Amino acid sequence: MFKKILVANRSEIALRLARACREMEIPSVAVFSEADRESLHVRAMDEAYSIGAPPSTESYLNITKIIETALRAGADAIHPGYGFLAENPEFVKACGRNGITFIGPSAAPMSVMGNKILARKAMEEAGVPVVPGVTGEIKDLRKASAIAEEIGYPVMLKAACGGGGKGMRIVNSSSELETAISQASGEALSAFGDGSLYFEKLLVNPRHIEIQILADKFGNIVHLGERECSIQRRHQKLIEESPSPIVDDDFRKKMGEAAVAAARATGYNSVGTVEFLVDDERNFFFLEMNTRLQVEHPVTEMVTGVDIVKEQIRIAADKPLSLKQEHVEVRGAAIECRICTEDPYNNFYPSAGTVYRVIEPGGPGVRLDSSCFPSGEVSLYYDSLIAKLITWGSDRNEAIMRMRRALSEYRILGIKTNIPFHQHVLRDPLFIDGNFNTGYVSEHYRPAAGPELAELISVITASILENDQQKFRLDRISESQSTDRASAWKTSGRPVRHRFG
Repeated sequence: MFKKILVANRSEIALRLARACREMEIPSVAVFSEADRESLHVRAMDEAYSIGAPPSTESYLNITKIIETALRAGADAIHPGYGFLAENPEFVKACGRNGITFIGPSAAPMSVMGNKILARKAMEEAGVPVVPGVTGEIKDLRKASAIAEEIGYPVMLKAACGGGGKGMRIVNSSSELETAISQASGEALSAFGDGSLYFEKLLVNPRHIEIQILADKFGNIVHLGERECSIQRRHQKLIEESPSPIVDDDFRKKMGEAAVAAARATGYNSVGTVEFLVDDERNFFFLEMNTRLQVEHPVTEMVTGVDIVKEQIRIAADKPLSLKQEHVEVRGAAIECRICTEDPYNNFYPSAGTVYRVIEPGGPGVRLDSSCFPSGEVSLYYDSLIAKLITWGSDRNEAIMRMRRALSEYRILGIKTNIPFHQHVLRDPLFIDGNFNTGYVSEHYRPAAGPELAELISVITASILENDQQKFRLDRISESQSTDRASAWKTSGRPVRHRFG
């Protein structure tokens, strides 16, 4: 097993990885930008090193700095988490050149699945169903227009590289195609450094269902069932659950086998997720493969009992999978709500600032993966995700009721969050009945004109607590002036043996 793992990430996922390392008795190394110096993940690990200014290009995306820090700390492995460098083949190669193990797939399958055009070709060859469309890059407008007419509008333009909704455009007619290609290509080039596009027949309001797979370096591949991810806004997932309310055992088996075939076709060797679109007639089509740990992995852990992070670390350490397909059993149901610093009453406008107070939910069947703490600063430099609230129940109804109860207990004062959005969805009869698709938010979410009473009370409470917060800041200033540089770990109850870089 590894002697030390550097976690090349931040926020709640860095904490999740630190906990897995602690349980496996592997020392962990945190890296942080100057905006994250006081963050929880810095205090959670055995060592911590500054890697630069707040912009991610100068810190969490800086391959040279991260490799240098790993060598300085004596780490023999790096876990990228998700986002940032998690799906960057050049980072994988840089780790290999410096004798560091990348905890994830090798560069070859990552390169194939990271380019959606290559991925479509690989899936077609493996017999995995794909959405009708252009498999190659769009280079000739006239030819592209002819194909679009053949498969029928509307079509969806997509960036060959990247994700998160960038470089995507819906095209409803031939008159829109040229402008849409220009806009999508420019956006993709700016976001991913590659303006290549392809397009597919647009499936109107499908379900978005994905399969979690584990693949070791000995040819063993298993799937852990599906996750329903159809509650999303602008292609960003907001609520995930497992199992899906529309998937039965036979459908799960078919999708699982297709996901395993997809992984095997590219020689995949790590944890990963194969995503599908499902139409009204329950036909499923390959969408993409995420060659990393997913944000929503906890719902699968809750229903299968498999620690996906530990399996990923073992696979990277050349260990075989600890389970076979016949050992996988889905028990009960789990739901995850992504807690983001966005205002659902103002078109999900980003919120930033100081967190005054946090009241966390608890009780049976509740899990909270969070990076939020009192006095913590929420920055606009990074993604708005600050926590993931997960509930488990013996069935879907119990998981829903526990989530409703947990959301009612959850308070984050000082910034705006999307908790009210989740409360709305969890009480909507359409969601409760499982009658929804990817168009749910745009078609059915209509927030009130302003915050509900509970939100108003939270704002008033935050104002009342302002005096206490001022005193707390003074205490922190006094602490920072102490000559003991290990005080961050002292105050969090950790031994004083840590290094702080």
